[in-house]
Amino acid sequence: MVGSDSLNTSLSPSPPPVEQKRPPKQWGVTRPLSLAGPSDADIQRNRELEKFLVDSGLYESAEEAAKREEVLGRLKQIVKNWVKELTRLRGYTDQMVEDANAVIFTFGSYRLGVHGPGADIDTLCVGPNYVRREEDFFYVLHNILAEMEEVTELQPVPDAHVPVMKFKFDGISIDLLYASISLLVVPDDLDISNNSVLYKTDEPTARSLNGCRVADQILKLVPNVENFRTTLRCLKFWAKRRGVYSNVTGFLGGVNWALLVARLCQFYPKANPSMLVSRFFRVYTLWRWPNPVMLCEIEDDELGFSVWDPRKYPWDRNHLMPIITPAYPCMNSSYNVSASTLRVMMEQFEFGKKICEDIELNKLQWSALFEPYLFFESYKNYLQVDINAADLDDLRAWRGWVESRLRQLTLMIERDTSGKLQCHPYPHDYVDSSKQCAHCAFFMGLQRKQGEVIQEGQQFDIRQTVDEFRHQIHSYLYWKPGMDIYVSHVRRKQIPSYVFPEGYRRSRHTRLMSQHQVDKMSSEGGEACRPGSAERVLKRKKELDASDLKEGRRPQKSHSVSPQRQVSVSPELICSRSAGTLKDCCSTASYTMEEKTAVEGSCLFMDGMTQQEAPLTPGDACTRSNEVGLQLVDRDKELNIDFIKPNQGMHCSENTDAGCVSSTCNSHCASSGGNLGINVEGPSLDRSCVSNTQLLSNKGRENDASVLGDGLREKLEPNAALTMVLKSGDGVGSEPVQKNVMSRLSLTSTA
Repeated sequence: MVGSDSLNTSLSPSPPPVEQKRPPKQWGVTRPLSLAGPSDADIQRNRELEKFLVDSGLYESAEEAAKREEVLGRLKQIVKNWVKELTRLRGYTDQMVEDANAVIFTFGSYRLGVHGPGADIDTLCVGPNYVRREEDFFYVLHNILAEMEEVTELQPVPDAHVPVMKFKFDGISIDLLYASISLLVVPDDLDISNNSVLYKTDEPTARSLNGCRVADQILKLVPNVENFRTTLRCLKFWAKRRGVYSNVTGFLGGVNWALLVARLCQFYPKANPSMLVSRFFRVYTLWRWPNPVMLCEIEDDELGFSVWDPRKYPWDRNHLMPIITPAYPCMNSSYNVSASTLRVMMEQFEFGKKICEDIELNKLQWSALFEPYLFFESYKNYLQVDINAADLDDLRAWRGWVESRLRQLTLMIERDTSGKLQCHPYPHDYVDSSKQCAHCAFFMGLQRKQGEVIQEGQQFDIRQTVDEFRHQIHSYLYWKPGMDIYVSHVRRKQIPSYVFPEGYRRSRHTRLMSQHQVDKMSSEGGEACRPGSAERVLKRKKELDASDLKEGRRPQKSHSVSPQRQVSVSPELICSRSAGTLKDCCSTASYTMEEKTAVEGSCLFMDGMTQQEAPLTPGDACTRSNEVGLQLVDRDKELNIDFIKPNQGMHCSENTDAGCVSSTCNSHCASSGGNLGINVEGPSLDRSCVSNTQLLSNKGRENDASVLGDGLREKLEPNAALTMVLKSGDGVGSEPVQKNVMSRLSLTSTA
């Protein structure tokens, strides 16, 4: 019986196996925020976005693409011949000479596939261990290129953080790096992603190799390469139009934008480019800097290179906007960002977020997102940095040096004024064609820190700051006679005409009309959050008051200088906007509190913990409410910046307040004796846009201790944070946002 039962049991059909669903693939260090794909409306918006990008000329022609390939092919042959010749001259065998090789890799926008017409090609030459950078690359190869007719504008920069040789080859701009690896023969199929290429290399070589390694890793770590490319191409174009595309000036460069977009693609693996663009601004206005943006776990290796780690390296704790590269050695690619440039970028992210909300509501077209930033209409006071040189070749080198040091001027002004005077360096140079010598000028907007209360006539003295900056500039190792720099102050009405595209300043009315579509972005309460909008409101108010006085009418008493629409803003609308929620949007436009909480849960510190925000006391709320009030009421006040004429060393007329810079090369206006003093006539010049993210990032900087932890990283799941939200009914980490909203409400209710 037992045997029969066993036989029957063995012959009885077994139940079908339960099919286990595999969890979706995780891209990055956390789960995605959403797996939703595009709706019909998203697909239509994506078509419109792609058409806009094509119409804007962001894609190169087939002829230019073919020419780039041809130039790269010729460059590969040049470096191979160069290495073979060096091998022969150094007495190696004929077989070694025959096998000698160098390989060209591309990186940057060209490698990522997002380059546009006229863009340069970032290239890396990898050679054997006996071919050195200093004597062989920057001397022998430099001389070979200098003798070629196809090569123009050859500029070696051996002392750069990443040594580079810049030139144009048959009209195509090339940035060429060199890395010598520990091999006698470099194979054509060298795997540069393998960590072994870093064996026995120095720091400059590792940095040179890092660009190619990072580009390869980015393409491996994104869910959809084509969606990544379209989104990155779009956002790079936006950043250039809005004046926040420049790593050297303290904003973000190409690799920084690529890493931010790649992380966004990991958050939304099934989203199309139109969805990703709008979610880019939603995510990064909520991001709690200095929490790092990382595509993968920080990898440490036995090769001994230092990686970004604020627990181990104190200087890493000072980084304000860490964006970590995914290839070993992992490092912060955005170490140039300062408090002032971070503030500017967060304002622009807020601008982009509001525009995208209106695009999703079909109130605006994509062109509104790419309206150029009117830098020379955004501030009352500017620093003008003029640089001269004897000829264009000298100016090219001199300009690159000065531009690389402008970030230091921003940091020094912040340091010497305790952060109370903020600078906005604009990452463009302007040429005065009327000058007889080679010339260009940079400009920096000046404003007082938001909420700072300064007594009448109190002065910011930056004379020594400017002198220190000029001293650093003149320490240039390759200085030549004729290389000069002048720093002067100009008010907005004194901005030289050559900075304007038409060559002259447009009328105020025309400038306002050109911003018509940008103005439409503000729904109820939105105008006060747009940079410069409060200033225009006050300007119009003053003009109306003046006309009333001329006609003998008594102006009506105003209850508030703020735009009237601010008073009518409902608490529900402000709260939903601050949380990223638009109730009027359908599923394509809504940004739920759950998604917001998930974003905050993805902002991880090194120990895997989200940043703990100190609760806002009633006094804090009152103070911040007053700060916002000052920004609205006093937006039209000017900073009175004057040159203070010292007893000696000045070669400028008394009217230095006009910011005069002579059109001749021998002008010494604002030269070594030209010093600056800044008088404050009344309250702040600040813009009225106070983003919630800015307040969050400020709190984050105060809580540096929570960056330090025992574990390198803990995977904190956004859905777990969401569960905590649903249980508590409050929101994890969202309290500071809500209390900041209430501070705005208290201002509105008492206006």
